[in-house]
Amino acid sequence: MSLKVVITGASSGIGEALAREYAKQGAILGLIARRAGVLAQLKDTLPTTCHTYAADVRDAQAMQQAAGDFIKQQGCPDVVIANAGISGGTLTEYPQDLEASQAILDTNFMGMVKTFQPFLAGMREQRRGMLVGIASISGFRGLPGASAYSASKAAAISYLESLRVELHGSGVRVLTVCPGFIATPMTANNPYPMPFIISAEAAAKKIISAIAFRRKFLVIPWQMAILGRILKMLPLWLYDREFSKAPRKPRGL
Repeated sequence: MSLKVVITGASSGIGEALAREYAKQGAILGLIARRAGVLAQLKDTLPTTCHTYAADVRDAQAMQQAAGDFIKQQGCPDVVIANAGISGGTLTEYPQDLEASQAILDTNFMGMVKTFQPFLAGMREQRRGMLVGIASISGFRGLPGASAYSASKAAAISYLESLRVELHGSGVRVLTVCPGFIATPMTANNPYPMPFIISAEAAAKKIISAIAFRRKFLVIPWQMAILGRILKMLPLWLYDREFSKAPRKPRGL
C-alpha cells in the first residue's frame, strides 16, 4: 500500500524537494501552498497520484477544507509535514515591522498548528501516523535582527515537544526538524556567509530517512547539530558579546 503524505509549503524549497522525493517512492501526495499555478506545474511533473490545494496555512478554514478533501479521497494520511514558513528581518523599534512580525509568527507557528489540527483526530483513531514540523536552529537562541523568526521557530520547537509528549503511547509520532542553512528561495538573498549550507534535495532525503526511522528530533546538516549544542551551552554574557556582532538579515528580506 502506498504511503500517503501531506506537505505544506510544497511549491518551492524543502517542500518541493520532499514532494519530488516522495513521488519517486510512489507515495500518494497532498500538496498545499499559496501559489495555485506553481502547484499545478509541479503536479504535472510528478509520477504519482497527487492532490493539490491552494491555501494559506494561516487560514484555518482553508486548511480544514483541504484536509477534508484529501481524507475523503484517500483516507487519513500516514505523514503530515508542516513545512510552510516565511522569514524576514524585523526590528522592534519600527512600527511598520509589526505587521511583518505578526505574519511570521502566524505562518511559522500557528500555521503549523492549523496544519496538524484537521488530521489529528483521524490519526488518533487509527493509532498511527506521524506529524513532522519544520522548525529551525534559529529557534535555539534569539538571533539579532530576526526576533520574530527566532521567536516563531522557538515556539514551534516547544509546541512540537508538547505535542510529542501529549501523544506518547497513542501510536501517533512527532518529529521535530531543525535545519541550518538550506539552499532555498528563503536563503537566496541572505547577504552573509552561510556555513555548512546544503541543497534542498539533500535536506529532503535526510528528513524522509528520519521519518522512516521514526526519529523524534533531527538537526541538519550534522555540523549544525554540533553547533546547536554549543550555542545552547554558551553563557549569556558570552552569547551577548559575540552574537551582537553577528551579521543580520536586512529588514524586509
